[in-house]
Amino acid sequence: MTSAKASRPIERLGRLLPEITTVRAPYQAAVFRIGLSAVVLAFLLREWPHRHVLYGDRSPLSFELAQALVREERTFTVLAWGDGGIWFETVYAVTIAAALAVLLGWRTRGTTVLLMAGVLSIINRNTLVGDGGDNVVRIMVIYLVFTRCAHVWSLDARRARVCRDQPHLDPVGMLVWAAAVAVLVPLSTYPTGGWALVFWTLWAVQGLWYAAGLWFPRHEARAVLDAAASMLHNTAMLVIAAQVCLIYATAGWYKIQGSRWQEGSALYYALHLDYFSPWPALSEYLAGSTITVLVLSYATVMVQVAFPFTLANRKVKNVLLAVMMAEHLGIAVVLGIPFLSLAMVVCDAVFLPTPLLTALGARCGRLVRSRSGGPGAVPQPRTQDRPSSSATESPVADAPATEAV
Repeated sequence: MTSAKASRPIERLGRLLPEITTVRAPYQAAVFRIGLSAVVLAFLLREWPHRHVLYGDRSPLSFELAQALVREERTFTVLAWGDGGIWFETVYAVTIAAALAVLLGWRTRGTTVLLMAGVLSIINRNTLVGDGGDNVVRIMVIYLVFTRCAHVWSLDARRARVCRDQPHLDPVGMLVWAAAVAVLVPLSTYPTGGWALVFWTLWAVQGLWYAAGLWFPRHEARAVLDAAASMLHNTAMLVIAAQVCLIYATAGWYKIQGSRWQEGSALYYALHLDYFSPWPALSEYLAGSTITVLVLSYATVMVQVAFPFTLANRKVKNVLLAVMMAEHLGIAVVLGIPFLSLAMVVCDAVFLPTPLLTALGARCGRLVRSRSGGPGAVPQPRTQDRPSSSATESPVADAPATEAV
């Protein structure tokens, strides 16, 4: 009797391990990777003509003041190493290249780290010109490093399918990994508030991954590393979901405390701010309708407060998710803050249902093939290439709130 009771926790653990060591929400992670890198790329290209004034050597925040601000806030930026124009141009160009590489899913284990370092370096150089969108991007690029975001819809996934049956040497990846030492060594000589240890740890883990894939690809130790990476990915996806819920919950409950939001007139005053009126005629039209202002103001608060509680019901969650994405797109157009809105749309995408994402992926594949002159139908993967049901069912997109947050 005692042995039977003792075996029950072991049996439960045996049933739980395959669930937590399988890559969950791979399509949501891919959409998150593509969307976030696209937002960063668009932001950097949009600010290209003004980059020196905002973050470079011609910024009103001088180099000495920027260094003092970095030390006070204990943030990370490699632009604190020097005030030269060449160094700034190098960091800016490398960040753009990293965003493009992550967008395509090329060597994402290394390029996501490079993207994180570049984004943090540029934004933290002058945090006084940032907004809520910058804060969201800074947080999410850190989480992106710990996801297996190139499991599908990436050049990495394509290369993995080609080299599935044999260990292979990745000369390009190993060259980039070895070249990273040239940056990590001087990084260790500057006070970075612990960031040097973070980057050295990521570098060492990447080296271990290369060694495991090359020397013992079918050993149990390799399987343990893969399971640990999957567990880290699942944890990161849940943290992203929790972060999004926290953003909406705090924003909604904070609005409830404001008298303008309580009386439903907050949007009226926002529409009359010159800074948030890229289309004055449209702003005047919306502000001229009392009913429209009242409904939109109350709807904004109710949607933000209610969203974390709707994760327990898939249908309600999906409807509310569509409403929130439409709201962000409307804010981007009406109030002229596109990058904050697009960043939040990307974050909302982690809650999208898997069947919708796979259907969109198949449709895009057929469209690409038809335009390139290839066959219109999308070839079905072999049985061993198809993700299992546990891998495609997203705890972020399709699970109750107790599992998602």
